[in-house]
Amino acid sequence: MKPEQMLTWMHDGTRRLLGDVAGLSDDAFGEPTALPGWNRRYLLAHIAANADALRNLVHWARTGEERRMYASTEQREADIAAGSKLPADELRAWISSSAQALAADLDGLGDGPAWEAKVITAQGLTRSASEIPWMRDREVWIHAIDLRAGTTWADLPADFLAALLDDVTSRRSTVGGGPALTVTATDTGHTWEVAGTGVPVPVSAPLAGLAGYLTGRTGTAGTDAAVPAAPVLPPWL
Repeated sequence: MKPEQMLTWMHDGTRRLLGDVAGLSDDAFGEPTALPGWNRRYLLAHIAANADALRNLVHWARTGEERRMYASTEQREADIAAGSKLPADELRAWISSSAQALAADLDGLGDGPAWEAKVITAQGLTRSASEIPWMRDREVWIHAIDLRAGTTWADLPADFLAALLDDVTSRRSTVGGGPALTVTATDTGHTWEVAGTGVPVPVSAPLAGLAGYLTGRTGTAGTDAAVPAAPVLPPWL
């Protein structure tokens, strides 16, 4: 089925991200983000390249012709590095045009069976094409926070944050390597279990704080204060 809610989150997150980018001066593109070693130029090139890569999956779903997100890890990194060196106006144009093209491609799938076509993500996971908008949702909303240009975890829609916690806790449980957790959102009462080592550690905070913590961004947007004394977690993606 066409993932209407995920598409709505994608459009809203894209508008939020592009609005933040529009508020940055050209010189501010070189400033650091919340991600260690990434300046805004590199992060914005990463986001633009992601839209182009997801378009490959949409093509695969629509036509049946296999088209991976990236030709190789090395090519992916080279393309992002090259994009990060573009003049600011060209980088702005790439961010916008790639997002618009992805939205148009997804719209082109209509309400038909292409949404159930199987594609393979950059992590090598087989997924239905209906999950492509969710991949982009995470990209635009989380990286809008990483950009440090105005958006914080508290600005994200509560229903999106709940879905993100569903995703992150499930993935952490599947991948393993971290502590067992019992995670409770103090503003909604919802609870998630994370499988891992040891007796489950209780972690309580508002949805926004939990999202920052579980995605490995405890030190951003004040979420370090929202999740005191919580265990250190390995990467989730």
